[in-house]
Amino acid sequence: MEGKMSWTVADAVDYKGFPADRSKTGGWMPAALILGIEICERLSTMGIAVNLVTYLGGTLHLPSSTSANVVTDFMGTSFLLCLLGGFLADTFLGRYKTIAIFSIIQTLGTGTLALATKLPQLRPPPCHGSHTCKQANGFQMGILYIALYLIALGTGGLKSSVSGFGTDQFDEKDEKEKSQMAYFFNRFFFFISTGTLMAVTVLVYIQDEVGRSWAYGICSVSMFVAVLIFLSGTKRYRYKKSLGSPIVQIFQVIVAAINKRKMKLPYNVELLYEDTPETSRIHHTDRFRFLDKAAIVGEGDLERNVGPAAAPNPWKLSPVTRVEEVKMMAALLPIWATTILFWTTYAQMMTFSVEQASTMERSVGGFQIPAGSLTVFFVAAILITLAVYDRLVMPLWKKWKGKPGFSSLQRIALGLALSTMGMASAAVAEVKRLEVARATGASATTGTLPVTVFILIPQFFLVGAGEAFIYTGQLDFFITQSPKGMKTMSTGLFLTTLSLGFFVSSLLVSVVKSVMGGSNGGQGWLADNINHGRLDCFYGLLAVLGVINFALYIVSAVWFKPRKSKPATLQMDTIVNGSSTAENKC
Repeated sequence: MEGKMSWTVADAVDYKGFPADRSKTGGWMPAALILGIEICERLSTMGIAVNLVTYLGGTLHLPSSTSANVVTDFMGTSFLLCLLGGFLADTFLGRYKTIAIFSIIQTLGTGTLALATKLPQLRPPPCHGSHTCKQANGFQMGILYIALYLIALGTGGLKSSVSGFGTDQFDEKDEKEKSQMAYFFNRFFFFISTGTLMAVTVLVYIQDEVGRSWAYGICSVSMFVAVLIFLSGTKRYRYKKSLGSPIVQIFQVIVAAINKRKMKLPYNVELLYEDTPETSRIHHTDRFRFLDKAAIVGEGDLERNVGPAAAPNPWKLSPVTRVEEVKMMAALLPIWATTILFWTTYAQMMTFSVEQASTMERSVGGFQIPAGSLTVFFVAAILITLAVYDRLVMPLWKKWKGKPGFSSLQRIALGLALSTMGMASAAVAEVKRLEVARATGASATTGTLPVTVFILIPQFFLVGAGEAFIYTGQLDFFITQSPKGMKTMSTGLFLTTLSLGFFVSSLLVSVVKSVMGGSNGGQGWLADNINHGRLDCFYGLLAVLGVINFALYIVSAVWFKPRKSKPATLQMDTIVNGSSTAENKC
């Protein structure tokens, strides 16, 4: 019997609901089928985002700032909806059904976008002269928005569950599978970058040279094929039972603490309520003492609910471990807040930087580089940085410091510093571009300026290298420093920094457009034609904000105390790198 049990995974079942057979389910091959969905999602989302601004301005004739905000709102919504996808996966659907449903939604969205860009009735007529450009009407924009936000909804559902369902295919208690899970995480970001690389090269080229409807049709077909491949692994996947949404658990603690705000804490913390098994408990800490009131036992709190799993009402009384889990999440918020600005900087690489490129000389021999494909330098910076860090920096750092690489907080700091330098570089490049525009008398036109597009490479490279550090650093930090039962929640918290970064970009553009609209001879910093504006000042503003934000991050990082609890059940870093310590590691 014991030999038979060793072939099953304790906390996972197969597609029939029976204990998962280790030899027939899970492992690297099912996880690889799941990664196929992620590659196609990235291909669709980034292939659309990096070149959408040129379609909005060149075909739909929207102003520069409006085009930028359409793109950033689309991307921001995509990441924000990860919270909805995570909630549905944790509470109702499970990760498998969530991936299947939302991947189909994204397939429909890209198909709709292919139609929207194909039919002449869904776009305004071409310009005839410099003053007869008719903007897209409400109906045409409405169809475009339906397509974009179907894609955003699909992206949100997928991103919330793909990485989690991938890790479900490995058993943390088995040493061999634990090392395979580390390999899965190490390659997950590589697959994301591969999908992005295909998007900004092949897909953008097809959009510009063959037709957007063909490119978006390819996205739709590739996602549909990926769904079929994903479904083909149904019998080989391992499925883990949903434990309920961590968001609900957090609100339960907060509500209980607020209701007991007038009660005094006991002099001995051992008098606080605790019903968690000894091996899974988190010891009480003194931070955020207000939340401890949720664990005060009041009159009638210990009355049990009716049912086989009778327990006190969680909206009235929470155990100390649950309170400590909420404290752990609250302690992440300062770091969370100070990483948002990076993604605001990142947003400029897909909007204004692409607009800059569209006005510049992009020919190499007889080949014309699409403006959106300049982001290939961004992706190349990510891949080069990851390779250099993995093969050179980590071994040297281990010899010098005895640690395998920078801590997650150090990587985040590097990402923030590099993005700030990227914005400073972007401001310098824009000064040069505007000088050429004025010198050639081209400031009143939208023609190609006699200045090479390659002067934009430093800003793409610096921000790209910054993403390589900050993405891996954030993912490591939010998973290793959050409670074990809130892995999905912590991943969602990380993804909200991306979402809010794009929304902050939209807000900043709107504020600058409003406040600085009367400067620069009435054109403002963000004029409808960027040759009339002062985009260099906007980039300079982002660089200054980056310096201030970096200082705030340093203060937050010094204040934050990494959790060093010893029980193995609380170690989240085993999920990422297979180590057994609670330190921040690569």
